[in-house]
Amino acid sequence: MNTTNSIKTDELLFPTYKKWNIAFEQASGSTITDQTGKTYIDMMAGIGVVNLGHGHPAVLEAVEKQLQKGWHASNFFHYEGQEQTAKQLTSHSCADLVFFANSGAEANEAAIKLARKHTGKKKIISFLQSFHGRTFGTMAATGQESIHQGFGPMLEGFEYVPYNDVKALENAIDDETAAVMLEPVQGEGGVIPADDSFLQAAETLAENAGALLICDEIQTGLGRTGAFFAHQLSGIEPDIITTAKALGNGFPTGAVIGKAHLKDAFGPGSHGTTFGGNPLAMAAASATLDTLINENWSQKAKDKGEALLKELQERLASAEVVKEVRGKGMMVGIELNEPAANTIGKLQEKGVLVLAAGPNVLRLLPPLTIDWEMLKEATALIEETLKR
Repeated sequence: MNTTNSIKTDELLFPTYKKWNIAFEQASGSTITDQTGKTYIDMMAGIGVVNLGHGHPAVLEAVEKQLQKGWHASNFFHYEGQEQTAKQLTSHSCADLVFFANSGAEANEAAIKLARKHTGKKKIISFLQSFHGRTFGTMAATGQESIHQGFGPMLEGFEYVPYNDVKALENAIDDETAAVMLEPVQGEGGVIPADDSFLQAAETLAENAGALLICDEIQTGLGRTGAFFAHQLSGIEPDIITTAKALGNGFPTGAVIGKAHLKDAFGPGSHGTTFGGNPLAMAAASATLDTLINENWSQKAKDKGEALLKELQERLASAEVVKEVRGKGMMVGIELNEPAANTIGKLQEKGVLVLAAGPNVLRLLPPLTIDWEMLKEATALIEETLKR
């Protein structure tokens, strides 16, 4: 069947997404099947979301069980699932308290509010090519002009400096700085890992200035880079950690994890959400975390990611179109000397789904649970396409 002719234009939707010519039908494990019956190797995991693969039985069972009990009552009620999920997050991080949101943007928005309210300061330093979300606060924190265009004046108080540049951060940070906000690996910005020395310097500079360090782990967290949180690989302890994407293995949920000294800044009435931390989200999140932790998927992602990176670097060493293959854990970027869009389309024709990260970078974010044979098949098809 001709896929192009089988898909109708989404006439009733705002055209905010440049959609692919693929109509989703179902997903299982590390594959997605479209409405024509064609099956694809999923090397994107819902943009780093389904770390445990599509339809993981433990998550499915937990959500179905909670569904029978009820899925919303409001945050005036005590939810056992919130306490349980918060314990899992704090037990595997340097922080002590959790606020549950619905998405990564909401988590980052809450982190910005928390930092400003706790410090009484306004200035937030973030980094060029960063991405933190599309609300007005998180859009202002994002160091990409293309994200800002057309929306009028940005929220004041944000300053962008070059990533991995300690000297630039030293020059920018001052006594008026509320927080330094960074991604341990810039995802949308091109899959660019931070140097350990840069993250360590950011921690020290923030502390010396009386500012907070916020680690945006929306994409890098929960096993993706080979650790529970990516910043742990550099030995730092941020004041605030944000997480979302993989937290519910596809069920919308997010969280802000903060140190105990921030507690008074988020007292009753200071912040809130209607749906954040609802019982269904907590069932999905707790089951996801339980599986990630008990089955040691962080270490498996580290080992598998190292092998994947080596495999790709060897296969693509002679590909003229490839400038660099880089990454951390199961988060890999293939930088090209031409736009990535054409390659993404050609890979879809071959049955492989990958993402872009900026105009020239192919981004690979497969489920952590993908088996090695399927990874090898995908890398062979990527090699074949890039050596066309």
